[in-house]
Amino acid sequence: MAQSTSLKASVPSYLKDAQLIKQGAEARVYRGTFLGRSVIIKERFPKLYRHPEVDEKLTRRRTTQEVRSILRCRRAGERTTPDPVGLSRTTGPVRAFTTQNSCQCCRNGINAPVVYFVDYTTHCIFLEDIIHSVSVRDHIASEQNPQRLQALADKIGEVLAQMHDEDVIHGDLTTSNMLLVTGADQQRIHLVLIDFGLSYISALAEDKGVDLYVLEKAFLSTHPKTETLFERLLKSYTASSKKSSAVIKKLDEVRLRGRKVYGRIKRSTQYILASHAFSFLFFF
Repeated sequence: MAQSTSLKASVPSYLKDAQLIKQGAEARVYRGTFLGRSVIIKERFPKLYRHPEVDEKLTRRRTTQEVRSILRCRRAGERTTPDPVGLSRTTGPVRAFTTQNSCQCCRNGINAPVVYFVDYTTHCIFLEDIIHSVSVRDHIASEQNPQRLQALADKIGEVLAQMHDEDVIHGDLTTSNMLLVTGADQQRIHLVLIDFGLSYISALAEDKGVDLYVLEKAFLSTHPKTETLFERLLKSYTASSKKSSAVIKKLDEVRLRGRKVYGRIKRSTQYILASHAFSFLFFF
């Protein structure tokens, strides 16, 4: 009881005034204001089931990795640009990120929310609030024009190829973690990737193949009868990525492993059900 009371007392003032949008297993997401701007605040709260020192190290590492992945995406194509905030050298509790303007789609980079501020004491990330946007999940569910869906699939494949060429693994690719920004320019698709909480940096084709496999399972389960649309997405990915051949090969291997695991589970389930049925008949 005393521990929960101390946790409530340690809640930062900016979170007390913010509106809770949703809560997951790893973090809470709020909408608030920062220096007069509307922002999304992502708070990685303490996990009471972990040792405090271990929890602090893990939470700090994941917070740093999330910010690093976002910055790497936004700076895609600018390989010679030095680390603007020295993330790899940061030891202090707070880091501020200055930007010239607000979501603003990047010219050469991958569209991701602007990082305004990171508080390593409370493990809060202040991100740009992507206004006038809709999730790709909702858009696919409501869009009736096949040509527009195909153009969207092409764009998703292109963006993911660019992200993987920068060796960023998202870790949680779903159509809910992609936003479409609506605006005056209806001819151009403005796709924004969000929620890099499970992201990390890796050059391994295996990790990129798993990233695509996660998207495939989420895509086809969320949007039934869209196999051809996802295949178009993969074709766009293949055409846009410099390292696509190795990644697609690994994706096929991961698919095969997934089918084998599913087959074993299915056979085990059938055996258990048959055993229960036999026992039931024998009992009566």
